[in-house]
Amino acid sequence: MAVEELQSIIKRCQILEEQDFKEEDFGLFQLAGQKCIEEGHTDKLLEIIQNEKNKVIIKNMGWNLVGPVVRCLLCKDKEDSKRKVYFLIFDLLVKLCNPKELLLGLLELIEEPSGKQISQSILLLLQPLQTVIQKLHNKAYSIGLALSTLWNQLSLLPVPYSKEQIQMDDYGLCQCCKALIEFTKPFVEEVIDNKENSLENEKLKDELLKFCFKSLKCPLLTAQFLEQSEEGGNDPFRYFASEIIGFLSAIGHPFPKMIFNHGRKKRTWNYLEFEEEEHKQLADSMASLAYLVFVQGIHIDQLPMVLSPLYLLQFNMGHIEVFLQRTEESVISKGLELLENSLLRIEDNSLLYQYLEIKSFLTVPQGLVKVMTLCPIETLRKKSLAMLQLYINKLDSQGKYTLFRCLLNTSNHSGVEAFIIQNIKNQIDMSLKRTRNNKWFTGPQLISLLDLVLFLPEGAETDLLQNSDRIMASLNLLRYLVIKDNENDNQTGLWTELGNIANNFLKPLHIGLNMSKAHYEAEIKNSQEAQKSKDLCSITVGGEEIPNMPPEMQLKVLHSALFTFDLIESVLARVEELIEIKTKSTSEENIGIK
Repeated sequence: MAVEELQSIIKRCQILEEQDFKEEDFGLFQLAGQKCIEEGHTDKLLEIIQNEKNKVIIKNMGWNLVGPVVRCLLCKDKEDSKRKVYFLIFDLLVKLCNPKELLLGLLELIEEPSGKQISQSILLLLQPLQTVIQKLHNKAYSIGLALSTLWNQLSLLPVPYSKEQIQMDDYGLCQCCKALIEFTKPFVEEVIDNKENSLENEKLKDELLKFCFKSLKCPLLTAQFLEQSEEGGNDPFRYFASEIIGFLSAIGHPFPKMIFNHGRKKRTWNYLEFEEEEHKQLADSMASLAYLVFVQGIHIDQLPMVLSPLYLLQFNMGHIEVFLQRTEESVISKGLELLENSLLRIEDNSLLYQYLEIKSFLTVPQGLVKVMTLCPIETLRKKSLAMLQLYINKLDSQGKYTLFRCLLNTSNHSGVEAFIIQNIKNQIDMSLKRTRNNKWFTGPQLISLLDLVLFLPEGAETDLLQNSDRIMASLNLLRYLVIKDNENDNQTGLWTELGNIANNFLKPLHIGLNMSKAHYEAEIKNSQEAQKSKDLCSITVGGEEIPNMPPEMQLKVLHSALFTFDLIESVLARVEELIEIKTKSTSEENIGIK
């Protein structure tokens, strides 16, 4: 019945001119053709499409059958003989139908699926889509529309993370990336071969450029790369990245020129649209490009060899800042790798303090602190700590001093502040061992820095448990200064400021310890009483209430807090004892001299 209906419609249309086809004819043709497919009359449908007499009809109306045929091809349960006929029908429709209508129809089919079917659809339709676009005159618009649609769908697929996931390629992203390169290559070659630089060719260049930047952001920003020793030339993302960077150079945008111009006031692109896009959206893409070149070494041989390590660090810091602002593990990891790669090229103590006047040179260490304190992944926290130490090592003395002040004022984390205080101690130690003192870590400059270290943020009411790391580091620094710097020498300026340190730090700490110990001893008493009655109750630790904790656990927490206070108290007592001994010894020496 369906075949007869289709043949009847075709017979009626054969006597009409192309411009006389009515909207009703298109609808009837689509319904009858779809019925033929549903009822399995594919051989008859193939004969009708192959018939030369129906060429004009198929050209105008056949694109309506592409959707049903493609959906059948995507069904895995079709017999091989049936699939072969479907492929023949599909190939003929691509060859005979109006390319404008086919383009829109194919792009709609690419947009339809979700999940694992996305890659299946793309892999099936890329070659036909390429054939259709090559028939069109307005190629730039068509390729732009196609690449945008393809990228939007690919961006929905999860990016495989591990070596096993890349090899399994469950969602087909790796296959699609490779196929997308083959799809794009003829259009890149067309740009290269066209020496006239016509307006249409320039537009095609722009569309390809947009696609390259989108690809640098997704999937390449989050994609993991296999170790070169184990990839054996089979890393799909390395291949994809290499080809994308190659496309950039081929269409007249060599990556060295692009990455070194990024962020400058001079316009990089010929079109205002690109200039706006660069400021708003391309930061991720440019950061991704920098990582691919400097860390993965892709096309690095194209870079000038005369670039200094300091210049490369300055260039990369903005990109590192972009990486560290993200939350994805793989992206943060890339930022840390790029920072390490850039810093290892530089000698210790050679990064001048003036570089800290550049915004990214302060925001990057602050970004490292955020990763150290907020990231849930231990390996990244440890790596960030190591990178912050490496960064500190590269700065000159004034740069270290400036960064220490900045981080002490902004980190708001006791552990980070303790880390900075330990670094201050190390710098003082090196300074005292030199024949010529470092003015930034002795005398008035050091005293100014110690004002940020040897104090309690809220006086005696400071939460000592929450600030215990910082307080212990501060006491250890003070103990070191008392031991190493004699009152008569007073190289650090400590002995001049001892009265202020006692008033602002030591005395409030004594009061705070007494208050804290009294509070926790009372809490222990309450917990012991609750243990006898076997009730659940809440306690306050570090200013926060911990509800419904079993009494045994409560006691462990409370005794741990008391142990911390005892530890602080013992170090405090030792510091005060050393101060008393040193002061007494100096007084006796002075009396002896008189």
